[in-house]
Amino acid sequence: MKDEFATLSRRDIVRLSALAGGISVAAPGWAQFGGIGKVLDAGKDVVKAETISDAELKTYFDEVAAETDRQNPIAGPKDPYGKRLATLAKGLNSHDGLTLDIKAYLVKDVNAFAMGNGTIRVFAGLMDQFTDDEIRYVIGHEIGHVKAGHSKKRMQTALRASALQKGAGATGGTVGRLASSQLGDLFNKVVVAQHSQKNENEADDYAMNFMKTKGYEPVAAATALEKLAAMEGDKKNPLQFLSTHPSPGARAKRMRAQLV
Repeated sequence: MKDEFATLSRRDIVRLSALAGGISVAAPGWAQFGGIGKVLDAGKDVVKAETISDAELKTYFDEVAAETDRQNPIAGPKDPYGKRLATLAKGLNSHDGLTLDIKAYLVKDVNAFAMGNGTIRVFAGLMDQFTDDEIRYVIGHEIGHVKAGHSKKRMQTALRASALQKGAGATGGTVGRLASSQLGDLFNKVVVAQHSQKNENEADDYAMNFMKTKGYEPVAAATALEKLAAMEGDKKNPLQFLSTHPSPGARAKRMRAQLV
């Protein structure tokens, strides 16, 4: 979501923190303010979004992951996709201090995603197009997003924006109320939202190191992106998720430069 709420300043946080804990509702000039209770709640939510613990964030990610798993068919251990993913991800129960839960969705889209709790989901459509090492690059890339703090920051931003929108609604503002408690909404804001060039480069660099450290074929980082670039140019079957990602062609060149 791109608006003024996505760039909340420290001063705004302090101000709303004061509303949450430092101003009496019965104080002169505030008693007749009908929306004060909601504003106080919004202020508390903003402060909580800034100070939320890693354990609390994990709970949010766990709930979103459970909901996405409920809505999508998961490849079981006897399914060809499940068997293949289990084989190529052998030994990846954890990496770099992160416990991983890697599964395949029986969905035709060419896509994958990760969450801050170690959830990684690879779509069957992507597995159809990629070699084993190219899928390993994707896994490393998704771990990179988590380890760089991208997922955590997005969750905090989503919670922060939601709290401010509730406050705006309470005071008669024009901003619509955002139901951030809805898991699908959190998924869209945390997982599907626009990716910056900087974030993608950080995740790619992490993935390259991941490939080399694990003894996988590092050139797969480049060839996977080159395949995505070719798909991007397919006007008949464009990949929707590439509309929110920087050019895979330019990223492939960066990866090839790291092979020498």
